[in-house]
Amino acid sequence: MKIGEYNDLTILRFTSVGAYLADEEDNDVLLPNKYLTDDMLLDDTVNVFIYRDSEDRAVATTEKPLIEMGGFAYLKATAVSHFGAFVDWGLEKELMIPFKEQNLKLEEGRYYLTHLYLDDQTDRVVGSTRVNRYLKDCTSELEPETEVDLLICETTDLGVKVVVNNKYSGLIFRSDINKPIKRGDYTKGYVAKVREDGKVDVRLNISGYDKVSGSAKELLELLQRDKSISLTDKSDPDDIRETVGMSKKTFKQAVGNLYRKRLIKLEDGKISIVE
Repeated sequence: MKIGEYNDLTILRFTSVGAYLADEEDNDVLLPNKYLTDDMLLDDTVNVFIYRDSEDRAVATTEKPLIEMGGFAYLKATAVSHFGAFVDWGLEKELMIPFKEQNLKLEEGRYYLTHLYLDDQTDRVVGSTRVNRYLKDCTSELEPETEVDLLICETTDLGVKVVVNNKYSGLIFRSDINKPIKRGDYTKGYVAKVREDGKVDVRLNISGYDKVSGSAKELLELLQRDKSISLTDKSDPDDIRETVGMSKKTFKQAVGNLYRKRLIKLEDGKISIVE
């Protein structure tokens, strides 16, 4: 049974306070009544998140935390005490960030980039705002143009810092920012290159997207939504106009523009976007 992670457990028995769930090694944990639903039956398998309550007991919940184990997220500080700071991570018991894991003094009501980890000494899930020590160096596993998940972080003179795939430090240069983004946003991006220091340069679009304009941009946006269209340069002008709202001449120019940039592929009877 893994603390701080999702577990698939079997309903062992029901009691007045909830249901006890067991793993394959017969370890059990309580799922309180508030999380039970009418369709839960004895011997059913349920997916629950396990963490420790204020009395240091393992407890299960069907609620989903705002951050995953080993991951990063912006969390709101809700209280500061002599034990440390507490942040809202989406569960009933708030997440503690010990003073030793704070890179600066946290203030109630503000959001902080937080890393979630399991303290080996206490077997408790805790947070840290000393995120740099937990970000990994990237290797060559990420090839240019690989799609990645981004968490938008703070703005610098060079651009915007990001967390890439929940584990690497990255940067979007100012010249590559072509849409509104704000701290705490989750979005997709594309690898530009992996630097020698293990950090990742990323773009919000695949190379060439930001150079597309006019009818080519309209066609690309349509393909981004629909993935493919059943048209070719030999299609009837009326079919082209009805599908994409362009004359055949304009359509052929847009197709040529996108094809030269390797943003689309021409297949038998259709045009598809390059994934």
